[in-house]
Amino acid sequence: MSVTAILSTLLVVTQPITSTPGPEPVIYEQRDVAFEALSAGRTDEAVASLESSLQRDARDPATLINLGTAYARLGDVERAGEVFRTAAASPTRYQVEMADGTWQDSRTVARRGLASLEQGHTLAALGN
Repeated sequence: MSVTAILSTLLVVTQPITSTPGPEPVIYEQRDVAFEALSAGRTDEAVASLESSLQRDARDPATLINLGTAYARLGDVERAGEVFRTAAASPTRYQVEMADGTWQDSRTVARRGLASLEQGHTLAALGN
């Protein structure tokens, strides 16, 4: 299976810091979600890195989405579906940067990855 979705390493998480009225600050956070390995076609390397990352935070949507992508590339549709469902149901939710530079809701991306698997199609975020 081809690329389902690939997230880059830059994530945005919006959280209130104080109870002061006004707009909530935007917090930028970088995480390694095996973007370079996935982009270069080193899928086994990406899986190892992402599975290791899940030991620190088993519900991180960005890690789960890219792990689902990697599993799909390896043809393991069942495991890919499991991690996409976990990402979509995660209590953690934020905007993620896609490989094409667009920003999207993590739950939306996870649901699209799952739908893509169920339909037998791919969602190529890279190069669009």
